Amino acid sequence: MKRWWDSAAGVLWRVRALLWWGSPQRALALLQRLRPRHPHDGALLATHAHLLAQSGQLAQACALLQELVGLQPENAAHWFNLGFVQERLGLAAAAEASFRRALALDERLDRAWYGLGLALVAQGRLDEALQALQRNTELQPMSPYAWAQMARIHADRAETEQARRIIRHLQGFEPKVAAQLVRETGLSPTG
Repeated sequence: MKRWWDSAAGVLWRVRALLWWGSPQRALALLQRLRPRHPHDGALLATHAHLLAQSGQLAQACALLQELVGLQPENAAHWFNLGFVQERLGLAAAAEASFRRALALDERLDRAWYGLGLALVAQGRLDEALQALQRNTELQPMSPYAWAQMARIHADRAETEQARRIIRHLQGFEPKVAAQLVRETGLSPTG
């Protein structure tokens, strides 16, 4: 008879306890040992991939996330996580496809719009990147990340007034980010 402790829920509970006690490496070791007993459990697979990514094992995390989206293809968050890891691995075209799939499932997933913008920047498709980043700012107006990326794109394209406008905007709620952009671009907000 199978004990609860060895069930997928039991393994996940044990992993969470190890994480709570500040033992991520032990949690990862537990998953590597016991997750194969539950190959189709999405929560264990997602947790395993997350811990691998956190520990810098991005290629292994990517493989597990690809397995996960195969198991649960209608989960936008899984597609986002796959795109995030692919982008970190420098796989811009693959990341773009994953972010687009996430957005097809949930067009309000602001993080996926930001990730899509980064993937498009990496491919040199700056006009499309600006559109994706703009959509992120519409969904998450107080997050400075997309604003900063847009300012960098405008500055690199010598569109100084657009970059200055964004820097001024950021001064209102993220002055440190605005100051960093001034240092990076050499543009003063007032021109």
